Amino acid sequence: MQTIAKITDINIDFNTRKPKISLLLNTNEISAIEELKNENMLNLELKKYRAKRSLDANAYMWVLVSKLQEKLDIPKEEIYKDAIKNIGVYEVILVKNEATDRFIQAWKHNGIGWVCETTKSKLDGFTNVIAYYGSSSYDTKEMSRLIELIVQECKQLNIETKSKSEIDSLLKQWETGASKDNKMCK
Repeated sequence: MQTIAKITDINIDFNTRKPKISLLLNTNEISAIEELKNENMLNLELKKYRAKRSLDANAYMWVLVSKLQEKLDIPKEEIYKDAIKNIGVYEVILVKNEATDRFIQAWKHNGIGWVCETTKSKLDGFTNVIAYYGSSSYDTKEMSRLIELIVQECKQLNIETKSKSEIDSLLKQWETGASKDNKMCK
């Protein structure tokens, strides 16, 4: 079972001195929860909620990338990767020299936009890996910046794009949907 939730209470167990939390789940699937109740142990991952970006906004981004591909005769994957690097959502990670290639291959396995660049580290035996996150991990603000960058490139080449208000509407659709999903947890 996977859902979103809000922590409503945190206590310390008197016997074990470990934290106990109460969650308000954004679901009405009581039977699924009841099935888990009698389990001795559960795998649980708690992380900050990030609403997913609009699939329509993502689809429109790829429409524009395809138009750029036609005009520039450059593979759309390269256009996309270049845009990802220009947006600059990344981490600089210090990696042992002998592990650098393996790390880069593992990072790239996440998707097309998950790219890496390397720079020499000041520490002997290490490399700085600039690991860019692909747009699949972007929030609305980051996705807006990516689409805006691609729109600007299209405009420079006289490629027709949607108006700013239409693009904002695509991103708003996502925000509205995310608000509805999160309503029960407020």
